[in-house]
Amino acid sequence: MVLTIFSVICLIIIAYLLGSIPSAVWIGKKYYGVDIREHGSKNAGTTNMLRVLGKRAAAPVFVLDFLKGFVAVSLVSLLKHDSLITGSEEGFFWFDLIKIFAVIAAVLGHVFPIFAGFRGGKGVATLIGSVTGMYPMIALLCFGVWFIVLMISHYVSLSSMMGGCFFPVFTLIFPKTNHSIPFIVFSFFIAVMLIITHRKNIKRLREGTESKIYIWKTKRQREGEQK
Repeated sequence: MVLTIFSVICLIIIAYLLGSIPSAVWIGKKYYGVDIREHGSKNAGTTNMLRVLGKRAAAPVFVLDFLKGFVAVSLVSLLKHDSLITGSEEGFFWFDLIKIFAVIAAVLGHVFPIFAGFRGGKGVATLIGSVTGMYPMIALLCFGVWFIVLMISHYVSLSSMMGGCFFPVFTLIFPKTNHSIPFIVFSFFIAVMLIITHRKNIKRLREGTESKIYIWKTKRQREGEQK
């Protein structure tokens, strides 16, 4: 019992430390001589890297932030071999709950990174990686919503919020998750938190001052920029 509790605590601490790896800060400083937190939206994340430094800087940041969440949850999967965790009917309830704690720890690490003065980003990419580590299909569906909204609106903030709002919807529909009370509660919590953390973006969207992101620019858009 003591060993199990110790293992759970260690894995959650590791999840936080993984989340605390400030990929955007380190890449920005090492390769571009820029502290990304002093430019653009001042968030240490993929979107701000894309807006300020471009695709070549943003791509590795997204991959690393995604992997932080994915690895954090995957490490928790080692507990499935612990009979105290999965050896009873309630076992998978606790298994999902521990994974959710690891997700929260990884995202908190990204938002408040111990390795970067507790000034990070919003943790969307890390959250996506974490959910992918738990239920890949849910993550894929949410990504589909995110991608469609981005292609239509070109607002990353709006796309993230819409993907988050569909998270509990897909959770309730998907057979592997609609019986997991911890994951259902978690999905609603994430949807609400994404709205709260994007409240400044919501204000800018209302005022029409939110920056747009074009992954693929049309010929007309490129010609407009050159004028």
